Amino acid sequence: MASLKEERLESYLTGGQAGFYRLAYSYLQNREEALDAVQTAVCRALERQDSLRDEAALGTWFIRILVNTCMDLLRQRKRVTFVPPEDLDTGSYEAPLPEDGALASRVNALPPEVQTVVKLRFYEDMSLKEISEVTGWNLNTVKSRLYAGLKKLRISLEGVSMQ
Repeated sequence: MASLKEERLESYLTGGQAGFYRLAYSYLQNREEALDAVQTAVCRALERQDSLRDEAALGTWFIRILVNTCMDLLRQRKRVTFVPPEDLDTGSYEAPLPEDGALASRVNALPPEVQTVVKLRFYEDMSLKEISEVTGWNLNTVKSRLYAGLKKLRISLEGVSMQ
């Protein structure tokens, strides 16, 4: 018989698949790699469920596993490619990118640490405190990276609108 902790984990993992895919895709820009990253993260979470001390932190614990899995894959291939939204196989998944492909490409051009904060804040609608917990960074570090990223995006987008 499964414990209450296992049941909550299973329920969380099955209920959040589309959001997990969207987050993985925002990092990897490849449908198959995003699906693989989600699958790998789910397997790691199931294998390491004993390391989850506070069940209230289940969401941030799993997102951290997923983000780390995506970063591992990016390090392995040492390149990031942008796939235009019109080339995506929509399948049965939610749209992984914001509708403005130009904005998505500018977010992807940010440094990896800044990208992580911006994507978690705006793509996944996480609070700054949750981002701090997921990444393991100090709250002030998260804030400074978010504001630096937003400033870079604003400058980048203003340059486009002036042309």
